[in-house]
Amino acid sequence: QLQLVESGGGLVQPGGSLRLSCAASGSNLDSYAVGWFRQAPGKEREGVSCISSSGGATDYVGSVKGRFTISRDSAKNTVYLQMNSLKPEDTAVYYCAAGLFFRPGCYRYAYAYWGQGTQVTVSS
Repeated sequence: QLQLVESGGGLVQPGGSLRLSCAASGSNLDSYAVGWFRQAPGKEREGVSCISSSGGATDYVGSVKGRFTISRDSAKNTVYLQMNSLKPEDTAVYYCAAGLFFRPGCYRYAYAYWGQGTQVTVSS
């Protein structure tokens, strides 16, 4: 059974950077597409970025394009989300999820395995 654990969240000032990690156990993460999602208080969970199993395809929600980068490290069985130029509106709990198929748009229904989330707070 694939298990996912997020880490790397925290408090950062506007304009700062964080790198989130999604570490997998129980299965080879290379077999899965992986997505990063976030949920702010009172809002729906939204797809932020996703990457295909090969790493050859990625997608981003418009609000993070040019600021966030998703990548994967097969040797570490881990997917990363590098977040630069952070804004207060990026504040949310960030979740990683894994699914069998990559689809542009990073829709929640495509992902069956979910981590517990890590809090990201952007504030001065």
